[in-house]
Amino acid sequence: MSRIGRKPIAVPSGVEVTLDNSVITVKGPKGTLTRSLHKDMQISVENNEINVVRPSDNKTHRSLHGTTRSVVSNMVSGVTEGFSKNLELVGVGYRATKSGDKIVLNVGYSHPVEITPEAGIEFDVPSNTKITVRGIDKERVGAYAAKIRSVREPEPYKGKGIKYEGERIIRKEGKAGKKK
Repeated sequence: MSRIGRKPIAVPSGVEVTLDNSVITVKGPKGTLTRSLHKDMQISVENNEINVVRPSDNKTHRSLHGTTRSVVSNMVSGVTEGFSKNLELVGVGYRATKSGDKIVLNVGYSHPVEITPEAGIEFDVPSNTKITVRGIDKERVGAYAAKIRSVREPEPYKGKGIKYEGERIIRKEGKAGKKK
């Protein structure tokens, strides 16, 4: 049995969970998240706890059990605390600025790159080499952080580019000179 799937999810006060067949809606102080889950997974809400039960031990149900529980747990923690991803710009002249709700990146191209967030995602630029992506949906926060990183991915020779905070870039040695 899945260790993660068996653990009950505690529902904090101020969070409301509603189930409609395989659609779960979690409403909390930061917002509302709705998600359609696999129809075979049985989800129950009792005594401020959410339990996910799988109907059988076949491979599909075993693989969905822990994943479904993690998705629901991330929904509950998203509407209470929210999620954030931090990015760093490394390189001479690489900088980010915030104009309105969008960010403008100067990362070595002939033109600045503008990225506009969709509803539920917000950007913060604490310094000109750091970007923070915030939101209540963990999947969308990670996707937007990856979208920003893909503008100029870190290269292995000098390490220049946009990287996640704490990401380790494996460096390569440059071209060796001619030996006589």
